[in-house]
Amino acid sequence: MARDPDPAAQQPTDNETAGAVARPPLVFAAALLLGFAFDHLLPLTFPISGNGIAHNISAVVAGALILGGVAVFAASIRNFSGAATPVQGTKPTTALVTTGIHGLSRNPIYLGMLLIYGGIGLAVRSPWILLLVLPLAVLIRYGVVTREEAYLERRFGDVYRDYKARVRRWL
Repeated sequence: MARDPDPAAQQPTDNETAGAVARPPLVFAAALLLGFAFDHLLPLTFPISGNGIAHNISAVVAGALILGGVAVFAASIRNFSGAATPVQGTKPTTALVTTGIHGLSRNPIYLGMLLIYGGIGLAVRSPWILLLVLPLAVLIRYGVVTREEAYLERRFGDVYRDYKARVRRWL
């Protein structure tokens, strides 16, 4: 018969963190650099011509993605600052932020980063950056978000589980 683990052993310590596979800003920067490298080494044709109405529309969409991403990111940082909890995942979370933009998305910082990333890919007309958005999102989801969610459940218990039940992960 298996014994239940000691509940005290499951409680996070004051210096415990989520243990993400890498710092998310570095993951996004690496994906951008990899996309630019692939553009140079294995060039693909961008499906929208460099002039005309389609180009103008793609430029407006790129700008909207970047500006929207910056707005979501900034609102997220402001929420964390207002709650006096660190944004940096290498420091312990001191408060569970569930209001403002975090009342709409549990991961608005990563959502903002993905919007900015996609906007940059579209703005610089990089097929590789746009193709890498899917593996990037999967890496963030399983290498960062999954670990953060487990950590927050240990740290905040039912309060976090209730929040998870109320608010969607992305949108």
